[in-house]
Amino acid sequence: MDATVYDVIGIGIGPYNLGLAALVDEQPDINGLFFEQTPRFKWHPGMLIEGTDLQVSFLADLVTFANPKSHYTYLNYLHETNRLYPFFFYHQFEIPRKEYDRYASWVSHQLDHCYFGARVVDVMYDEEIYHITVKYNDDSTYTYKANHVVMGTGHKPNTIIDLEDIPVEDVHHSSQYLFHKDKTVKAKSITLVGSGQSASEIFLDLLQEQKNHSFSIHWYTRSPGHFQLDQSKLGQEIFSPDYVDYFHQLDYKTRLDALDELKPLRNGVQQATLHAIYHELYHLSIDGQLDTIHIQPLTSLENVEKNESDYTVTYNHWQKDETIKDQTEKIILATGYKPNIPDWFNKRIKPLIQYESDRHYKVAKDHQLLFKNGDHSHFFTQTDLVHSHGSSATNLGLTVDRNVQIINTITNEQRYKRQTGGIFTQFQ
Repeated sequence: MDATVYDVIGIGIGPYNLGLAALVDEQPDINGLFFEQTPRFKWHPGMLIEGTDLQVSFLADLVTFANPKSHYTYLNYLHETNRLYPFFFYHQFEIPRKEYDRYASWVSHQLDHCYFGARVVDVMYDEEIYHITVKYNDDSTYTYKANHVVMGTGHKPNTIIDLEDIPVEDVHHSSQYLFHKDKTVKAKSITLVGSGQSASEIFLDLLQEQKNHSFSIHWYTRSPGHFQLDQSKLGQEIFSPDYVDYFHQLDYKTRLDALDELKPLRNGVQQATLHAIYHELYHLSIDGQLDTIHIQPLTSLENVEKNESDYTVTYNHWQKDETIKDQTEKIILATGYKPNIPDWFNKRIKPLIQYESDRHYKVAKDHQLLFKNGDHSHFFTQTDLVHSHGSSATNLGLTVDRNVQIINTITNEQRYKRQTGGIFTQFQ
């Protein structure tokens, strides 16, 4: 056991906790460690499709909204890698996803308090301090002590149906798309399920691949159509610390209702992606080449049945309450994600904390969970925050504000200034 009592230990190193680790690195008096079970930083590797961009500005990097002068800004990454002038002539705010992944990896390689290949297997609280047990890839196990814990375990694929005993190369989640793409495009028929940005990017990629292969594409979505993300400037101000503060102080039911009202701003597909899809379809239609393409909204996936050489997929047309069956060789499920809550959390932490409902734990404004006796737990979460913090939960542009609050709470002083009060909309 390491006898040191660390100020903070972060569990999981995705963009959220990586940004926190970078800010902690700038505070020499904060003693912190961060652990990640994967061998190195990789951001959605199965969806780094050529030509795809982030849906937010490059300013939404790991640190800029806390400290634009930081060594770990995206602009400094470009400077250090001699890519600043190419980016200057690129004339775009949204950056390629592949480059965001490279940037975040560049940051992770410089943080010696970030440990990869290290899986947290247990977290215990003994009324004063947290004991975090970590198993490394070489099977060695160590226990560390910390005054504060930050859970950033992210999300895991939500496949909707049971995929047990089904070969992953035949049926897989969109997060694994590129891992199996070479085999997928060799099939005679491909089915895509889902209507969001990931589904649209995969459909566009398959449309372009279809020129070199002979497969058919069937695209099924539960939504009534393929709708564009609302990116109006004033509307985007819900992705500000001001709105998050307003949202958090609402009662639980009002918050859940507000999430439904904000769907056009939170969900949907980028205009450029939808335009590119229509462009491809229109050009194919000139020579009548659309008989291998089928786009069907209003259908929810019910079942996948394995046959000798393909699969029978059953859908429900929920508006007409009719059953639809389709045959296909490959299935890609772009059906979203769900919070990745570790087993140790449910066993050790869940019994100690307050819940707002059977599904949702109660989260303070600074992202701390609250003990049942009302005391602050010193256990922060960056996972499963939609119900408590709304638009900030999965938005990269608000990650830094969350980390600013965590650091300010840990140090009990304003180490970083929050960027509030500067937008044009008044939510309070």
